[in-house]
This record gives sequence, structure tokens and C-alpha cells, in this order.
Amino acid sequence: MILPFYQKYKPFYTDNLRLAIPIVVSQLGHTLVNMADSIIVGHFAGTIPLAAVSLVNSIFMLILVIGLGISYGLTPLIAQEHGRKNNVECGKLLSNSLVINFSTSVILYLFIHFGTLSIIDHMGQSKEVVAQAKPYLTYLGLSIIPLMVFQTFKQFAEGLGFTKQAMYISVWGNVLNIVLGIIFVKGLFGIAPMGVKGVGLSTLIDRTIMALVMSFYVLRSKYFKAYISEFKLFDLDRLRAGKIFKIGAPVAMQYAFEISAFSGAAILIGTIGTVQQAAHQVAINLAAVTYMLASGIASAATIKTGNNFGKQAYPELRKSAIASYHVIIAFMSLTALLFVFANSYLPFIYTEDDAVIRIAAQLLIIAGFFQLFDGTQVVGLGVLRGIGDVNIPTLITFIAYWLIGIPLGYFLGITMKIGVNGIWYGLTVGLLTASVLLFLRFQNKTRSLLISN
Repeated sequence: MILPFYQKYKPFYTDNLRLAIPIVVSQLGHTLVNMADSIIVGHFAGTIPLAAVSLVNSIFMLILVIGLGISYGLTPLIAQEHGRKNNVECGKLLSNSLVINFSTSVILYLFIHFGTLSIIDHMGQSKEVVAQAKPYLTYLGLSIIPLMVFQTFKQFAEGLGFTKQAMYISVWGNVLNIVLGIIFVKGLFGIAPMGVKGVGLSTLIDRTIMALVMSFYVLRSKYFKAYISEFKLFDLDRLRAGKIFKIGAPVAMQYAFEISAFSGAAILIGTIGTVQQAAHQVAINLAAVTYMLASGIASAATIKTGNNFGKQAYPELRKSAIASYHVIIAFMSLTALLFVFANSYLPFIYTEDDAVIRIAAQLLIIAGFFQLFDGTQVVGLGVLRGIGDVNIPTLITFIAYWLIGIPLGYFLGITMKIGVNGIWYGLTVGLLTASVLLFLRFQNKTRSLLISN
């Protein structure tokens, strides 16, 4: 029974994993930046600075995923045109994506500078935490500009199936970020200790270098000459820009609804106490690592789905998508077991504060339970994105996280006084809702494609 089932999907497992693994490593880079910042600050600066990192990351992640979502609008279009062997169109799409992403990054930075930094004093957070959070947020805000340039060329290359180069750049970028972060925070080699501000500066430098290297690679490599013959720097065409934005904007909203739910949870937890906020940062950081791994598999699913959709190979599209579901279920089952059985040990990666470790260990057990839901919902979004279905999935994410997850978390955590655990229970129910509804949407859309063929 199992062997015929495995043989049916084996070619798709192989293809998907070959494409997904480099994307997973590259996607992981975004989370590892935050993870490295948390580890460095937690060990070298203390609990209050770690709470400051938690507050900033909860705010910045929302802004970051809006930018990332906009940039993801390019990938399925490139994959579809590649499937149609329309190489010239790929270069024109790249030009428009660069304009959109750069403009978006500037708007996001201005929002941080004139908006978030002004209201952070009025969010009910500890004054000591806010004082250390502000300079860190300033540097992270600036880093969104080079990050979006990097994303433009990364999504273009990945849409064509070139996934390893962004992986290598992300790996070396994270090594640089860690080295510079330790130097700046501790104050080595004659540099005055910068505290939390140091990890912000290291992130800005790291992302600037990554943007330069990735753009140089795409524009100079022989592999892309056939695709960028019509590429023009900052060339905007209303029709193509509209196509990118029609996918990118809903994707940004999808990510924003989920991440803002966790950001909202962090702010709610911050009103409970600093120790709870630091513990939330530890647990959510570990959960974010597995989420970004799942997001990498989802990005590969988007590319394969878009490619098959462009070729009108609908049976292969459905089998490939189902294979992605199998892969994510297997992977997230392992991470769930890791969180549950190593819940008392994993927090030591970030801190030695016993109070923080005790609460974080409880949250990791809850995180273990929502691993499958988190993985399957992000793969569902990725597959649907590949066929250009983004509007209904966006509505689903809004309902799941903001009409169910956060209200339930507030009720359990604040009203019923269960505390931080209650807020996480609400988030878990939100993820379950999104996972089920997106899977039903996937089944409906892909079966319709088979019937229409």
C-alpha cells in the first residue's frame, strides 16, 4: 500500500526537494538574522536588551513580510513565462519588479522613521525596553532598502530555477552578520560596546553587501543573458507592474495578517511583563526558524506550480503540489517532536535567565502542536500563488488570524488570565483554521484545472 503510493510521487519529491533545499537555506537567512541578534544580545547584554529585541522584531517582522510579500509577486510570473519559453518577457518583468520593490522599501523605511518610532513610546511597554529598542529599530529600518534590492534579483533567479546562488550569499551574509554583531555589541578591537544598537548596525551592513553581490551576479552571469536582454534599470510599464502588484500585494497581506497576529501577541505579552516578553521572543524565534524552512518549501511549490501552470501540465501540477504537502508534513512532524522533547534545553541557546527559560519551555510545547498547521498553511498559500490565486487565500488568512486567533488569544490570555500560554492557544487555533481552509481551496482549484483540461 505504502510503496505504490511512494512510487507515484517519488519523482516529484526529488524535483521539489532539489529546488527547495537551496531556497530553504536562503529563506532561513531572514530568520537567522533575527535569531543571531537575539542570541548575541541575550548572552552578551541581558534580559532587558533581549526584551527590546523582541519588541523591535515583533514590529519589524510585520514590515519585513510586507516587503517580502510584494517581492514574491515576481516569482510565479517568471516561472509561468519560463514555462512558456518567453525569455524576453522575464527581463521586462525584472525591470518593473525592481522599481516596485525599491519604491516599496523607501515607503516602508519612511513609515518606520516617521510612524513606528513615534508611537513606540505609547504601546504600554517598559521604558527601559523602549529606550534600547529605538536605535535598533532605526538601523533595521534602513536595512529594508538593500534587502528589497536583494529580494528582487533573488526572486528573479529562483523563478528561473537558479536557487543555489542566493543560498550561498545568504549563508555568507549571516556569517558576516554574526561576526560583526559580536564585535559591535561587546566592543572588540577598540570599538566601544554598542549593546542592542550593534546588532542593528551589523544587519544593515550585511544586507547592503548581499544586495550588491546578488544584483552583480544576475546582471553579469552568462546564465541570465537570454533573459535580461530587455532589462532596463528603473523601467516601469503599467501593465507588467500591475501584474506583479496584483500578486505581490495580496501575498504581502497574507504574510502581514499572520505575522501581525504574532506581533500583536508580542505586544499583548509585553503588557503582562518583561520576562514573559523575553520568553515569547525565545520561543517565537525558534518557531520562526521552522516557519521559514516551511516557507522555503512553499516557495519551491510556487515555482513548480507556476511552471506547470504555464505549460498547462495540470496533472503534474497537482501531483507536485501534493508531494509538497507530504514533504512539509514529514518535516514539521520532526520539528514538532524536537520542540516537545527538547523544550527545556532549546531556550539555553538564547539566555541563561531561569525565569525566561521556564516560560519559554512551556511555549515550545504549544509551538510543537502548531507545527503541522503552520507548515501546511504556508505550503497551501505557495501552491495557490503559483496559479495566481491570491485574493481568497488573503481573506482566509485575515479570518483565521484576526477574527479567530487574536480575539481568542486575548480572551484566554488577558480576560481569563491564563497569561502568555492563553495567547499562544489562540494563535494555534488561528493556524489550524488557516491550514484547513487553504487545503480545501487547493483541492477545489486544482480539481477544477483537471476538469477544464
